[in-house]
Amino acid sequence: MSGVGKSAALAELAQRGFQVVETDREPWSEWSETAGGYVWREDLISELLSREDGSVSYVAGTVSNQGRFYSQFDAVVLLSAPLEILLRRIETRTSNDYGKSADERALIVGQVAEVEPLLRATCTHELDATQPIGDIVDQLVAIGPARRSLASEQRCAAGERESQGRSDRPLRRRARGAAGQVGP
Repeated sequence: MSGVGKSAALAELAQRGFQVVETDREPWSEWSETAGGYVWREDLISELLSREDGSVSYVAGTVSNQGRFYSQFDAVVLLSAPLEILLRRIETRTSNDYGKSADERALIVGQVAEVEPLLRATCTHELDATQPIGDIVDQLVAIGPARRSLASEQRCAAGERESQGRSDRPLRRRARGAAGQVGP
């Protein structure tokens, strides 16, 4: 959702030394007539998510095809705030002109009503985006290593199963977090 603080969270995460990708910008997203909106460039997102450097990355954006990649994320986090707060933030922000026109604001109102419930149903975590950005980022950072530790434990267990000839799931070697919503 526009105005929840995805860009601000990513900026703070980057300042703290984390790898971040804001997919609401080129080259990560492109317009799709078929989808009637922006979609992730699947080739670029697939390459990004296949990297195995062991780091925690934070990926943010909201596009219609992002659900295709959920299985490659260790966490999907929805940042949410009441509509009136989102609209106030959009009205006063200077870093992004999206949402300034009446048509765009009407679209945002519709997306909060229709899309946010879908995002909520598919996320692994929901954070209250009315909190100070530092608090939100602290929570995102806590989610990243916690999910990475869980993935490491699962790798160890899966490795034991493999050594016994009973591997039943692929191993993931990299923890990924998602700042903001990564939706339907």
